[in-house]
Amino acid sequence: MMSLSLIVKREFVAKVRNKSFIVMTFLSPLLFTAMAMLVGYLASVNDDEVIKIAIHDESGMLEPDFKDTKKIEYVNLSEMPLAVAKEKAAKSYEGLIYVPKVATPLELEKKVEYISDESPSMDFIDGVQDVINDKLFRYNLEQKNINYEEIGKAKAESEIHLSKFSGEESLKWLNEIKIGIGFAFGYLIMMFIIIYGNMVMRSVIEEKTNRIIEIIISSVKPFKLMMGKIIGTSMAGILQFLIWAILGTILIFVVAGVFGMKVGTGAVTPEMVEAGKNSMGEMQAYLNEIWNLPLGMMAGCFLVYFIGGFFLYSSIYASIGAAVDSETDSQQFLLPIILPLMLGVYVGFFTVINDPHGTVATVFSMIPLTSPIVMMMRIPFGVPVWQIIVSVVLLFATFLLVVWFAAKIYRIGILMYGKKPTYKEIFKWLKY
Repeated sequence: MMSLSLIVKREFVAKVRNKSFIVMTFLSPLLFTAMAMLVGYLASVNDDEVIKIAIHDESGMLEPDFKDTKKIEYVNLSEMPLAVAKEKAAKSYEGLIYVPKVATPLELEKKVEYISDESPSMDFIDGVQDVINDKLFRYNLEQKNINYEEIGKAKAESEIHLSKFSGEESLKWLNEIKIGIGFAFGYLIMMFIIIYGNMVMRSVIEEKTNRIIEIIISSVKPFKLMMGKIIGTSMAGILQFLIWAILGTILIFVVAGVFGMKVGTGAVTPEMVEAGKNSMGEMQAYLNEIWNLPLGMMAGCFLVYFIGGFFLYSSIYASIGAAVDSETDSQQFLLPIILPLMLGVYVGFFTVINDPHGTVATVFSMIPLTSPIVMMMRIPFGVPVWQIIVSVVLLFATFLLVVWFAAKIYRIGILMYGKKPTYKEIFKWLKY
């Protein structure tokens, strides 16, 4: 036990004192904050950008229906010959909407053409088609002597009142908030496994390449060495994550305080005050719902699945590091590790949000290779305790089984040099 604690301490200290570890620990939150601010700035620049679209309407039926928006300005070139309009549009405008001469609007259904050297966005094309469709719809109503304005007045917008069987109010976007929280937890676990699992593997490869491992292995068993590396690296990773969380929270408040205030004051109308009250009331309702979530269980389960998932995958990473001589050789073995993690994210995101208690979501929250991600996405929706217990037991039982197999690979591969192992050879090692 003493040798294990020494290895854990050695790995932890080696990681924490590493210059790149220290720099990235304190620099990463700043980089992410700067990147978020840059993305926000670029998005605001794009919002202010207005594109100009030329229109050549020989029929005179559609041009009045194209209205300028915040992002699009329409310019009428219908008075020019088509060839001249095309030439001018090619030089000065984003594109040209060409409407041929027709007898009735119905003939426009498939004859309108958009001319541009650049491929237009789907939103723009949908907008043009909406204008054409609305024109045809109005024309069809006129042919049937139906008043379009009366149809507009007859339309109604309903709103479903959501509540629980207990009589409590429920909110429209609550499921999206739950899946967002669950996805954040699951994604953190996946990123931690990938980043620090690779760190475990690189540490093994480095010591193996430098032949330091031959000295270490003479005084400690391979199994203890592998477990020491996994535990020491995980402790360094948890420390780094805690520092990121603290610095990230501080930076969020600082950025919100510095850039969140609007300069100047404008006239405040009673309508704005009422809208503000409604939005604040709705926000308070969402905050109450979030507070009513099983936050304690979510935090506890996050820690359990965080540790279990990392230990499970890190033992595989360590065995791969022992089996190869360089990171290049390890690439062929990494895909089988990444695939279950990706599968867990996609299953969780596309299945849990629609049916968190369905068969697919339940099964994948039990499978150890995907349970740390999928179960964390299910827990905000409420999961029976017995399912969590079964999932955790299976996760740690699989971890112990994988550690047993990984130790066999580690014990043999740690002292092998100059040969690229195949899956067949690694399978033979398991029999020794």
